Amino acid sequence: MPATSTAQWTPRASVPLLVGGTDIAAQGWTPVMQAPNTLTYGADHVRLATSTNNGGRTSGQLLITRANALDATKPFKLQVTMQVESVSTHNSLDSGAAILGSFTPPFGNATDRSQMIYLDSAALGWSDDTQSAAFPVTDGAYHVYELAVDAAKVATVSVDGVAKLTRSNFTATGTIAIGDQTNDANVDGAVRIKSVERICP
Repeated sequence: MPATSTAQWTPRASVPLLVGGTDIAAQGWTPVMQAPNTLTYGADHVRLATSTNNGGRTSGQLLITRANALDATKPFKLQVTMQVESVSTHNSLDSGAAILGSFTPPFGNATDRSQMIYLDSAALGWSDDTQSAAFPVTDGAYHVYELAVDAAKVATVSVDGVAKLTRSNFTATGTIAIGDQTNDANVDGAVRIKSVERICP
């Protein structure tokens, strides 16, 4: 029995941080937003979408953030299962569909944004434009985007188990964020997030 024996436990493979189709606030997520945007739910996902009004000088922003998602002093691995329905081409340090393995409220600081993962329609890369990789992001399918940071602070981004990006000196705050990170005009996106998990070592 668990009360009397620790030998009967099996390691937990992952810790769910977001379960799609369920209220994100109840799961510890906080939205950062600017109109026009919509946050809606499907049976198994949460959908984030932004747009730009005709002639608008700024656009919608919708970023969901979760504090204390990980221990920033230790190696970590995050997996985001997500479908990118549509997305505008990113600007340097800005993206309509982004994954931030480190986030400083309210918009991410220079370090957070430089190491942010942008998702364009046919590529992904680091938002400081130091590295990118071709990939059919908006192919209508869900993909598993993984960010792994090792003890030496080397970050690797994989898609469906295939490594695509690396960088050294990754800095984490323990807070993560996903969605449209910018209010730049005509830099918008629509994504469906099925799950976010922290993978246990």
